[in-house]
Amino acid sequence: MNKVRVERIDVQGQVCPSTLLLTLREVNRLQEEIRSGAVQIEVRTDNRHATVTIPGAVKSMGMTARVHKEENGYLIQIGAEKVQ
Repeated sequence: MNKVRVERIDVQGQVCPSTLLLTLREVNRLQEEIRSGAVQIEVRTDNRHATVTIPGAVKSMGMTARVHKEENGYLIQIGAEKVQ
């Protein structure tokens, strides 16, 4: 079984649309690897609006996104069909 590489993006302190644009730049750069299941992106943010805009954008690209509330913000996991 192949191990999934995790790319981490920290956009804490950023507001939309900056959070979305920075995330989409990485998603577009790694698009093929994400779709193949080789890469998963984890985005850390403290901007609640980003928990709607980022998942909406990646879902429209055919990817999945899960949002987890954390003590100091949110973790958004972006991946292929199934995010682990």
